[in-house]
Amino acid sequence: MTKCCINPSILSADFANLEAELSRISNADAVHVDVMDNHFVPNLSLGLPVVQRLQEISPIPLDAHLMIEHADRWAPAYADAGVASVTFHAEASIAPIKLARELRARGSKAGLALRPGTGVEPFLDMLGELDMLLIMTVEPGFGGQEFLDLTLPKIRRARAAIDRSGLQVALQVDGGITADTIFRAAEAGADVFVAGSAVYGATDPADAIERLRVAGSR
Repeated sequence: MTKCCINPSILSADFANLEAELSRISNADAVHVDVMDNHFVPNLSLGLPVVQRLQEISPIPLDAHLMIEHADRWAPAYADAGVASVTFHAEASIAPIKLARELRARGSKAGLALRPGTGVEPFLDMLGELDMLLIMTVEPGFGGQEFLDLTLPKIRRARAAIDRSGLQVALQVDGGITADTIFRAAEAGADVFVAGSAVYGATDPADAIERLRVAGSR
C-alpha cells in the first residue's frame, strides 16, 4: 500500500485565527498555502509577508502554491522565506527549468502546477528538475469547487511517466478533494492531496485528515 500525504488548504481556514487553525491540522503532512494575486486567477489571498509569518509559527511544513503572474520574478522569495515546497504554474513561468533549479538552490523543493486544460506531455522532460508535479483538478482561484473527473486521464499519464522515469517526484492533486473523490484520484496515481473544505469544514479537522489519509492510500 502506498502512503498518501494530506496537505490541508488554509484557504478554507479562519483567516482571523490562522495560528489556531494551523494547530488544528498538526497531524497533516504539510499545510497548503494558496497565494493568489487577482491577475493569474480572479481572486486575491495572502502574500509573502503573511507566508513569512506562517513559516515562523507553523507546526508543520509549508507547501506554497503560487497562483501568480511573473512566477520567475516572485517565486524565489518564497524559497528564501524557508518554505519547504514552492509550486509555481507552468502557464506563469517563462523559464520553468531555470526557476525550478533556483528554488532548489535556495533550499526549497520545486513543484510545477498545471491548470486542468494544460497538457502534461510538454513538461515530462523536466521531471528530473522537479520534486512535485501538481495537477489541478479544478480551475484555480476558489475553494469549494467540484472535482473535475476529466483530469483523471492526465493524472494517469503523469503517474505512468513518473514511474517510467524512476524519479522520486510526488504527484499532487488540488481541487474538490473529499472522502468521495480522493479514491478516484489515488487510483489514477496521485499521492499528495490538497483538501480545504473537506478538512476545515469538518467538526474535527484532525480526524478528517486521518480519514482522507486512509481513503487515499492505494
